[in-house]
Amino acid sequence: MTTGANTGIWRSEALATLRLAVPLAAANLLQMAVYAIDVIFVARLGQTPLAASSLSVSLFGLLAWSLSGLTGAVSALVAAELGARNHAVRSVRRSTRMGLWLAVGTGTLAMILCSFGREILLLTGQAREVADLSGGFLHVLKWAMVPMLIANVLRSVVSALGRPVFATFITALAIAVNAAGNYALVFGHWGMPALGLQGSALSSVITGCVTALAYTGAIFANRRLRRHYLFGHLWRPDWQRLREIAAIGAPIFFQVLAEAGLFGAAAFLMGRIGEAELAAHTVALQIAAFTFQIPMGIGQAATIRVGYHYGAGDRAAMGRAGWASLQIGLCIALFSSSLMVLAPRLLLSAYIDVNAAERAVMVALAVRYLVVAAAFQLVDATQVILAGALRGLQDTKVPMAIALLGYWVPGFGVSVMLGLGTGLRGFGVWIGLATGLAVVAAMLLWRWNRREALGLLHARG
Repeated sequence: MTTGANTGIWRSEALATLRLAVPLAAANLLQMAVYAIDVIFVARLGQTPLAASSLSVSLFGLLAWSLSGLTGAVSALVAAELGARNHAVRSVRRSTRMGLWLAVGTGTLAMILCSFGREILLLTGQAREVADLSGGFLHVLKWAMVPMLIANVLRSVVSALGRPVFATFITALAIAVNAAGNYALVFGHWGMPALGLQGSALSSVITGCVTALAYTGAIFANRRLRRHYLFGHLWRPDWQRLREIAAIGAPIFFQVLAEAGLFGAAAFLMGRIGEAELAAHTVALQIAAFTFQIPMGIGQAATIRVGYHYGAGDRAAMGRAGWASLQIGLCIALFSSSLMVLAPRLLLSAYIDVNAAERAVMVALAVRYLVVAAAFQLVDATQVILAGALRGLQDTKVPMAIALLGYWVPGFGVSVMLGLGTGLRGFGVWIGLATGLAVVAAMLLWRWNRREALGLLHARG
């Protein structure tokens, strides 16, 4: 094969990845804007409500993101089915139906756990006032869990079916709904009661329901999606397909749980160190999480592209899809890292008034945390994209073990040691976060590079 032809193949793969990644990353960024709206409104209620909201969202988000990993496994199955081209319409419908069953079942269990949010926070040593506020917040917010998981399944399916742009438009709609809900319910505008912190939670519930309904409407409205009859026979169990989704998705659940749990645990550590540290951590983490949405979207695209080639049995194309995704992601991560170093106060100003005297300590702490966040942008992008590529190969068990080991031994261990055992305090916690991400990224890179030798390319015929 000539060099020109080889270059053309790589360019074609990169463009195919970008066609998926751009709308998915845009949807992820817009989703962070949905969460940012909550922070912006709640921050105006004061530092204590902001701390309570942060802890509540940490617990809720830990469950929601992990279960999104479990139910989102349908994208890997759908992509492989499309690549294999064997009864794809029926197979896609089976995966969608059982994905929705998982969303409802696991979401209900998560709601029950959220009902004990106050007690969980008290067990972690949080202040009683903050725990009381958090408990009330979670009692409302928990009702957003099931619709959010349903929306995640539908988003995963429509993206794998070549309509990722729907995710962008629907998430943009969610921003408008959440902004209007917070405006009306937190401070009591448009004739609505001023519910304060719980008003923000209720707005999230409304937003989750609208999002799920919007995906449903888009599926019925689009001819290509409608022909898959995705909602057909919803009541009919398909235990084999449910087991297949669970076999791939359960390790993803624990992998996401390990990472989300690390950051959630960091919030609890910050709560023990002080309210100013926790508030600074909340805002700085919002920025780091916002930039992370782009490589996460690329990782989601990598799952679909690698999964498609996996189903088709094209080993060379599997490798191209993974490496092209990683190269794109690292270029973008380098840019976001530079922004955190060169303009941290500008980034912070999107969330808080950086010139307010009463926030001086919080701003100074947040700027320090962003320096560490800048350092781990590249490794964070590496780990999420390679995890996505390996999911396309339906390889999830060992990446799960890597995540559990990397995040919770060196990651959390360093956070506790430096955060609570030295004068570094919150800065030490963030060093621990960076350590965990770096270890996981290195191990996943080794596994992806050795994918053929490890027998991961059992392509379908």
